[in-house]
Amino acid sequence: MIQSLQIKSASLLICSLLFMASCSSNKYAATNKIYKEQAKGFAEIIQSTPPIKQAKETLDPTMQEWIGSVNFGMRRPNFVIIHHTAQDSLNQTVKTFLNKKAEVSAHYVIGRDGKVLQMVNEYLRSNHAGVGKWGNDTDLNSSSIGIELDNNGKELFADAQIRSLVTLLGALKKKYNIPAANFIGHSDIAPRRKIDPLNFPWKVLAKKGFGFWYDDLLKMPPVDFNAELALKAIGYNVSNVSAAIVAFKIHFVQTDITPVLTPADKLILYNLYTKYL
Repeated sequence: MIQSLQIKSASLLICSLLFMASCSSNKYAATNKIYKEQAKGFAEIIQSTPPIKQAKETLDPTMQEWIGSVNFGMRRPNFVIIHHTAQDSLNQTVKTFLNKKAEVSAHYVIGRDGKVLQMVNEYLRSNHAGVGKWGNDTDLNSSSIGIELDNNGKELFADAQIRSLVTLLGALKKKYNIPAANFIGHSDIAPRRKIDPLNFPWKVLAKKGFGFWYDDLLKMPPVDFNAELALKAIGYNVSNVSAAIVAFKIHFVQTDITPVLTPADKLILYNLYTKYL
């Protein structure tokens, strides 16, 4: 009798869990269907031979031929760009990323509780970076993975959230062989336009191999040290030097984000400059 009740109880629990999972998936059934349709469209474009709309009108058609090579692969991201959502909940961010009119997305969104949502295939381009530049790269959407952290920009990042982020970054770094220097923030690539992630624990990430941080003991820079060239060497867009300084200080100084480099800021900049060379 007891064994029968236990089996019945277990069966009810399993049914309940399956029902909950079904409800969860059904909640996004419509948008998941749109995702599949769009992905199918991309697959058809990739599979077409010769490629659709890639013939060059300026060339004589008789001088163009398609021969498929056997040596090619999928998009390989080389950067990870970290954002904060500037919204008040994970659900609000998901809703935004499912809104066609918003035209924004990210590959991953990490909740305050550490839950990791993947919203775009890593091999596809998501709309997270916007207009920006890092080094010579002016299309970061095409070369990066975007990770949004559920944070309104006025709160500390939760420990569970950072733990999940570190785990995710470890997997991405290993899978795509992403250099330590290429884990950056939204504000880094879009000076003046973006400030996220604000007050982010970059030092914690740097200790684990994701991004760089300055040493505890700092050496004086040489007399001829050029701060603008150092910022450019790190990757910052220095077309507006003041904006680049603010972006640098949002990432590496944090306690002061005025557009002026203090002597202490220059010590930090010089130390980091030598790491990025």
